[in-house]
Amino acid sequence: MSEVRVRFAPSPTGFFHIGSARTALFNWLYAKHTGGKFILRIEDTDKERNTEEALQVLLEGMRWLGLDWDEGPEAGGDYGPYFQSERQSIYDDYLKILKDKGRTYEKDGALWFRLEGERYTEYDEFHKAEVEKVKNAAVVIEDAIRGRVERAEERDFVIVRSNGEPVFHFVNVVDDIAMGITHVIRGEDHLSNTSKHVELFKALGAEVPVFAHIPLILKQSGPGKMSKRDEGALIEEYEQRSFIADAVRNYICLLGWSPKDDQEKMSIETIIERFDFAGVNKGNARFDETKLSALNAEYIRELAMDVFAEKASSILKAKGINLGSIEESYLLKVLELCQGKIKSMDTLFDYVHYFFQDGYDFDAKGMQRIQKGVDPKVLLGEIMSIFENEAEYSSETLESSIQAIAEANERKIFAYFPVIRMATSGLTGGPDLLPMLSVMGRERVLPRLQSFLEKL
Repeated sequence: MSEVRVRFAPSPTGFFHIGSARTALFNWLYAKHTGGKFILRIEDTDKERNTEEALQVLLEGMRWLGLDWDEGPEAGGDYGPYFQSERQSIYDDYLKILKDKGRTYEKDGALWFRLEGERYTEYDEFHKAEVEKVKNAAVVIEDAIRGRVERAEERDFVIVRSNGEPVFHFVNVVDDIAMGITHVIRGEDHLSNTSKHVELFKALGAEVPVFAHIPLILKQSGPGKMSKRDEGALIEEYEQRSFIADAVRNYICLLGWSPKDDQEKMSIETIIERFDFAGVNKGNARFDETKLSALNAEYIRELAMDVFAEKASSILKAKGINLGSIEESYLLKVLELCQGKIKSMDTLFDYVHYFFQDGYDFDAKGMQRIQKGVDPKVLLGEIMSIFENEAEYSSETLESSIQAIAEANERKIFAYFPVIRMATSGLTGGPDLLPMLSVMGRERVLPRLQSFLEKL
């Protein structure tokens, strides 16, 4: 088999939709799996929407996901230009081929593509009506995912509009021929266009590529295809929320493809090795941000501490935490406490800010909750001597001391935990309490407990 050449041909509109990202990813994976080439081709003929800024959103999103291209913008290549707006002379050459073959005609100011075969009228005995049929046989598409698909183009169609602009069907096919594309991997919504494209390939005397139509991505709830307006639909949102790019890419792989053993978390090397058309589902895939977040949390837990610390530090600095005044050893201990707990990096600040700030708000509902039971002032009063007398706050020492007082007062040790956590963090949840107090140390915990008691 000749070298596999696949392409991703987006229109830069200022958004990088998760459906577009999945199409790009599946093409990229197939190229990597087969040792072929992945081409990025930009459909930028819409002058009003296709701006340089919009292009950069697309390119940055692809880079963030790790989808490098072998040919295309910035990479160059032997089959350029890679922008449709710069390929008009190529379209003119292929249009001449069709004209010379008598496969075009003008009507209503537009240029039409003439299908082969004569039309004739047949009497339909059942419906008692005359119906127009087409003599030429149906177009047979041996789709690598959908299987055998038969469709017939019953009408000639426009290939150049009355304003002189070539339409999508024509330029798409011409670009695929001129760039030597061997496999066209695209969304199932393009399947209805494929018979037109096959007719054009044949009319231009070119070999028809292998078509592989991947299932649609449905919105999180309700019917319908996911659009850029749906929650969680844009790749740049995940980058802004500091999701792990590898996790997002891993999840997108699973939207319509499966290695058939229910494994979900896989390295990109494993995915490349296992990716093929046989694993692509025919049924549509439903986007689920809960699953994406869970997968993202797994990736966060497995980050090397230096990598996690680098990501965390940039987030905390952006939120106004002065890390220059904080000992690195203390920062690392805090991050070790929370790495296994958070689901996404954008929740990090809310999870740990009180470790670095003495001024913090108290959760109002949490305050109401701890005041419904035993008087929190009484509870703190029973254990304050522990925090006042212990020089070093180790988890083991604190647990032993609080347990002894709990038994003396006929309480469970956990009766004291909510008020201690509220006093030292302002929150009702967070890392395991005793390790948290140990990391914060006497110099932070004791003044906070004393201040809270005074407020009560």
